[in-house]
Amino acid sequence: MLSAQSEAINGSDCDLDLPSGVGSGILPSAGGDMANIGYIQVVRHCNHFCGFCSNPTTPYVHTFDSVKVLVDDFVSRGYFGVILTGGEPTLHDELPRIAGYARDQGLHVRMITNGWRMSDPRFAKEMADAGLQHMHVSVYSHYPEVEAQLRGMPKTLGKAQAAVGNALENGIAVNINCVINQLNCDHLHETIEWWIENHPGVRHFVWNNLDPSMGRAEVNQDQFLHRLADFEWSLTEACRLLHESGRTFRVEKVPLCYMTDYAWASTETRKIVKGEERIVHFLDDKQTVRQTTWGHKYVDACRSCSVQEICGGLFDRGDGYDSDELSPVFVDMDRIVEQIIMDPSDPSYKLRSMSAWKTDFERRQLAAQTDAEHDARKSSAPPTNVGSIEVGKVTTEGLRIFQRKRRTEGRQAERHGVKLENDRVTRKGASVALAPASPDT
Repeated sequence: MLSAQSEAINGSDCDLDLPSGVGSGILPSAGGDMANIGYIQVVRHCNHFCGFCSNPTTPYVHTFDSVKVLVDDFVSRGYFGVILTGGEPTLHDELPRIAGYARDQGLHVRMITNGWRMSDPRFAKEMADAGLQHMHVSVYSHYPEVEAQLRGMPKTLGKAQAAVGNALENGIAVNINCVINQLNCDHLHETIEWWIENHPGVRHFVWNNLDPSMGRAEVNQDQFLHRLADFEWSLTEACRLLHESGRTFRVEKVPLCYMTDYAWASTETRKIVKGEERIVHFLDDKQTVRQTTWGHKYVDACRSCSVQEICGGLFDRGDGYDSDELSPVFVDMDRIVEQIIMDPSDPSYKLRSMSAWKTDFERRQLAAQTDAEHDARKSSAPPTNVGSIEVGKVTTEGLRIFQRKRRTEGRQAERHGVKLENDRVTRKGASVALAPASPDT
């Protein structure tokens, strides 16, 4: 089912967890054809064990035919592209066929991956031949021991490097995704220096600040959560290195008071300015969610901030981060907007003048306010479903894989000293007990 737009999607570039609501937001733009990109979780199991995973294993599974329906839906909506994600999408047996079908329908085909299978030159070529055009590889640190600790297994950095090389060799563009967390927040700039020196063909990077309010991150905050101030200098230096080298980058779930010099690179800010939307087909109970608003948590200090209207605020649905770390900034908001709408590398927004943008933005603000007032008059019932596409199914085979995977994860959690996210999942009101961790497979 397609949930109403009052729900929010965490991230367009990396993690895809789902908040329960949003702060202030701006509705879709009238500024021409937008580069809207949809997401499909093709699997929800993974061959790594990240201690902060926000999209853990579920018993839902996809067939080629069930994914095909979702691809067709994006085409009918006029979307520019699709991102195949997970879990680890390369674990789906028919991934090349899925990528090929999406490409044949005219979509730009991307994939978010840990790179393990793409390190095989034969598989990388198969994906390129099928139609994969763009690969986002998740790498958290250039220190092998830190990367292995975050991944829950050894040799992941070498595999990711091989995947990058294989992709570039086959004409697949490569982005590097990085979740900011306690173990890497002090050396983000060092990792960028390493990428520039060792893999100059990588031209775009994405940082995604850790969401501590769901999944394993919620129950392992002591190991992975940081203060906002912990990454501020290193992130700013990393942005400087990329900008001066002519590379591009985006930063997600970081308030503008912690990236003021590079506010134009904020994922949420760009979406607010351009009025973008995103649809994610989750392979779990959330099913399909469409997001058109991008504001999160604000505090009293934000009221006097000159850029609050275009800031996503603090992405935290619990009490993981300290909101006292937020502070107002006093910079020229119009200058930030100009940098976004005039960006020659991003032709998706068609209104290339400040006067036209302000008219469009004011229209969207008014529409959002009207919708908010309408919602306030409604009961507290769950959001109305506005679609009917079923996303995957819980099958006997899916349950078998799910239970086996959970037993494996239980052993991994014990070995690495982390906690599993919860002990139950639900599907349409029916509870499915998770199998306890045991040495049996």
